[in-house]
Amino acid sequence: MEVFPGISMDPEVRFGKPCITGTRIDVATLLGELAAGAAVEEIESEYRLSREQVLTALRYAAHLPPVEN
Repeated sequence: MEVFPGISMDPEVRFGKPCITGTRIDVATLLGELAAGAAVEEIESEYRLSREQVLTALRYAAHLPPVEN
């Protein structure tokens, strides 16, 4: 089921984690790569994604409410 434009969740794929629609690549993996300093171009190449797909993961993360400690 699409939960955000370009982001899907399916209990049969990656344990229901939010993933780039049509892939098994979860948003958390992409965000971790970016947080570790990877360039968008590197992620595009490594995961065979478009720039728009990588940016969609960022948009989705920005859309989420903040986590309280």
